[in-house]
Amino acid sequence: MSSASEEFDVAVVGAGPAGSSAARAAAQAGARVVLLERAAFPRYKTCGGGLIGPTLAALPGTPPARAEVLRVSLTLRGGAPRERHSPDGGPVLRTAARTELDAWLADAAASAGADVRLGVGPVTVPDDAATSAGPIELRTADGVVRASTVIGADGTSSRVARAVGVRVAETDLGLEVELDAGGQAAAWADRVHLDWGPLPGSYGWVFPKGDSLTVGVIAAKGRPAETQAYLRALVEQQGLAGLRVLHDSGHLTRCRTPSSPLGRGRLLVAGDAAGLLEPWTREGISFAVRSGLAAGRVAADAVLGRGPSSHLGSVVSAYEAALAADLLPEMEAGRRCLAAFEKRPYAFHHLLAGPGWGSFTRLTRGETTLARAWEHRTVRTGIALLAATGGRGARSASDEPRDPRT
Repeated sequence: MSSASEEFDVAVVGAGPAGSSAARAAAQAGARVVLLERAAFPRYKTCGGGLIGPTLAALPGTPPARAEVLRVSLTLRGGAPRERHSPDGGPVLRTAARTELDAWLADAAASAGADVRLGVGPVTVPDDAATSAGPIELRTADGVVRASTVIGADGTSSRVARAVGVRVAETDLGLEVELDAGGQAAAWADRVHLDWGPLPGSYGWVFPKGDSLTVGVIAAKGRPAETQAYLRALVEQQGLAGLRVLHDSGHLTRCRTPSSPLGRGRLLVAGDAAGLLEPWTREGISFAVRSGLAAGRVAADAVLGRGPSSHLGSVVSAYEAALAADLLPEMEAGRRCLAAFEKRPYAFHHLLAGPGWGSFTRLTRGETTLARAWEHRTVRTGIALLAATGGRGARSASDEPRDPRT
């Protein structure tokens, strides 16, 4: 980039799944788009890398997947495992390495016509960006970019989110180790493991990625030592302690308050920058891709003088309306599930490992959503009963087995 200012219709900050999807959508809609990413690719990202049905449906083709998952083993606090299989032989979900997925998505944005610029260093957003009457001026180490609309997809520490005023309801700490699968690769080739953890609302996972395994846990922020102990215990319980560590990392996930803004002026936020994720599982890739696509389309339509923003009054209103169609109701259903899971993890474990397995696979495949499931009276009643019983993270005496190995 030269030191002179360059003009674009839409500037997207951050080239993760949300940002690259936003850039692709805006470019396909006919806008002049620049995608700015501070890091050079490939870059490692702390992420389980699970690709569920809603993600796959929103992608521009077949992504670079490492594994197709046909089996899921489930444990409660490291107890006896219960294994369930794909009900029809098809994948329950797929897994991907973020180094490969992010590069593929950025390439797709470039193929759609976006000007993709990686390794530009931190992007400075002016203090008056949300109220600016003219083009918004962004500064990078390589120069200045001016754009009519800016989409922030720069993660949980987003500079654009600060300008928008995003508010957070919950913050979780995720810890992860990437292990060289070695001789265990074949045993894990088509299996995911899930453990419902010892901390309220916590769980852990083992995701296969060909020659490596991603092992991670997530729990509410504020108990780092216990969260680290949970990760060590999970690695031990799954017989993975002797494997070589390729990466050891952590990150914070932030879930927005229901009333948190999704934009301000001509700034929009998507994915982690907006606090958009499923609150129960903390699944974020599908929310990133789908919110990014919505932001890109709305931003392009606003700049080009067409689409919902022409009658809703602003680009932010149009974006809010787009997310209200699916993502925001899914988040509300996820909040209800999290509240119930925190109070009755044992009941959730037996539900998902037993009669609820079919519904779980329909969710992971994108054949239904938590929001649609919530429309069924039996589901609402069951979740409400779980959430109303016991304290945070508690189980009733009738739920607790005498021997957790039975």
